[in-house]
Amino acid sequence: MCNPKITSSNYNTEQATFPLALEEGTGVPLPKKASPTFIPYNNQQGFAIFDIQDLVPANHVARVIDEMVELIDDELFFAHYKGGGRSSFHPKMMTKVILYAYSKKIYSSRGIEETLTEHIPSMWLAAGQQPDHRTINRFRSDHLKAMMDSLFEQMIHQLIEQNYITMEHYFLDGTKIEADANKYSFVWKKATQNFEGKLKVKIAETLQHIHELAAAEGIPLNEQVEEATPEQLEEMAEAMEEQINVFTEAIDLEEDTEKRKQLRSKRSEWKKPVKAIREDFLPRLEKYSQHHEIFGDRNSFSKTDPDATFMRMKDDHMKNGQLKAAYNVQMATENQFILYYSMHQRPTDTRCFLPHLEKLAASSLPMPKTIIADAGYGSEENYLYALGDEKEPRFDFLIPYGMYLKEKSASYKKKIKHAKNWTYLEEEDCFICPNGRRVAFKKYLNKKNASGYEQNLKIYECEDCSDCPLKALCTKAKGNRQVQWNPIYEEMKAKAKAALEDETKTQIYAQRKIDVESVFGHIKGNRSFRRFLLRGLEKVHTEFGIGPQPPESSQHAPATFSVLTNK
Repeated sequence: MCNPKITSSNYNTEQATFPLALEEGTGVPLPKKASPTFIPYNNQQGFAIFDIQDLVPANHVARVIDEMVELIDDELFFAHYKGGGRSSFHPKMMTKVILYAYSKKIYSSRGIEETLTEHIPSMWLAAGQQPDHRTINRFRSDHLKAMMDSLFEQMIHQLIEQNYITMEHYFLDGTKIEADANKYSFVWKKATQNFEGKLKVKIAETLQHIHELAAAEGIPLNEQVEEATPEQLEEMAEAMEEQINVFTEAIDLEEDTEKRKQLRSKRSEWKKPVKAIREDFLPRLEKYSQHHEIFGDRNSFSKTDPDATFMRMKDDHMKNGQLKAAYNVQMATENQFILYYSMHQRPTDTRCFLPHLEKLAASSLPMPKTIIADAGYGSEENYLYALGDEKEPRFDFLIPYGMYLKEKSASYKKKIKHAKNWTYLEEEDCFICPNGRRVAFKKYLNKKNASGYEQNLKIYECEDCSDCPLKALCTKAKGNRQVQWNPIYEEMKAKAKAALEDETKTQIYAQRKIDVESVFGHIKGNRSFRRFLLRGLEKVHTEFGIGPQPPESSQHAPATFSVLTNK
């Protein structure tokens, strides 16, 4: 029986002919009218695909992913499976399916599940198998998390062997990616410390009241301490509960109504502090203790994702510079291939430099010859780490310090308040200020920064600024002008400046913006990867590793597992 929507007359292969017709009143033949013709079509008719692989073009990204994953040794996958039980989906198949979905900007597990029934390349990569979204998410969160670093390192070794990269130039930069956390789930360290301080005052007042009650009844209690621990509060509550039981027994035995009222009143007075200890003091102390463990050296965290830190983002939802829960991604590239990446909870790039490179040194990858980064990494601590031992430096660096560009400007050189513009007498260890007065060495000062690194400063002070006509332009201090001078940092800055002003190295530093920043542009712009879907430091590390794939037309690959897409 024919489908009512399909009629054979729609598919005539020859033009229809009509009887000759004459235009009325003229006798002139009318022009022939041709009927429309179509290619035969019937979506209700069965058809067979003999090999689905033939429908995947030879240069398709799915074939690149397939070839790339097949290069990885099976043992790297199998080592993370215990064995026994029900058969699992093959880890290479799962990896291919996830990588292909991410290359199409499909990041959710349900979206990946959907590709297995709707995308022919995904169906081919899975060989017709259809793991559900829970299986996909579990593999991504658990198995890929365990094998991510080893898989990544093997891919980089493949690139080195095939001469795509040399690890000679290490272009380093960082970006912030929003966490999967509520925007208003923040917990601040200063606020927690403030609340905790007020609670301790309240506890001290309550303990004083308890001792007054005990003294009135002639009951001995432990000696009062300035700051009670949770264990001491628990002991105090138990001792008071014993006395409350004594009051209860006395009430039951007492027959006089007035005395019973008095006993009940006393019992009520004793119950109030116990209730405060049990229901208020101890739970809040426990909560604040947990908060401090989560904080570590951070100033904030999110209740939704405690590993995320609130950072100032360039594109906040309110467009007014608000903070968002995010992670700081440190990433290095060469020829727009990602060489290494690491996730951090610190908002500033300066304090991520050492942890990132220490993780790189602990991996199987070779250390780079030269690290190129922007002024956000230019600190004394970072310079000294790069320098290492004088006999055996770790690596060369092209990293400007914060004031590098300003010091080169004409306006900076004209301002007399900057001690760098003054004359320094090395033999006498003193500066000569613009008014010709001596600014002599006074004392040493040791100062710790936020990361705990100790800086050794020299303090210089002018002999007399009382009648100096230039004082208003030189300092706002009421007394004599003082200068804080860091000899070690100044030496490191001089080395950085000399390297940056070398003609050959200047061209290398100029390449930084093209190399690493364009990769971040691919990740956030072309791949729309601006927010994590998983929670927790280890899980977002995995998600970023498999996540930001390049567009198919991109020459190079700004992603961990897309490092061979330009092959």
